[in-house]
Amino acid sequence: MGEPVDVLIVDDQRPFRTVARTVVGMVGGWRVAAEAETGEQAVEEAARLQPAVVLMDINLPGINGIEATRRLLKVDPAAVVVLLSTYNLDDLPGDAGECGAVAYINKEDLTPARLRALRPVEQAG
Repeated sequence: MGEPVDVLIVDDQRPFRTVARTVVGMVGGWRVAAEAETGEQAVEEAARLQPAVVLMDINLPGINGIEATRRLLKVDPAAVVVLLSTYNLDDLPGDAGECGAVAYINKEDLTPARLRALRPVEQAG
């Protein structure tokens, strides 16, 4: 097996970060590299760690997840950013589709299978 897929979890609520950490841990070859509570922290951690995948909540204190995604991808364009929220797809902010994230997953639908589908096999190692 190759290098593990490092994941950065970004959410201002500890209970959801705990759930996301558990889900990531259920994906073989994936590991949580770090967690962040704000958009600003997410950008800093991404620059420092260069995680392969970033699970980014939309509603964050400070800059929101959409703006954080834009900034993060300027620092680390190879990151695969997935927006997370409790919004229905039709209720996402209008600029969510233009920030560079590769997907949106409702928090209720975050599963190991959904995560596995995010990374091409050749990149996952």
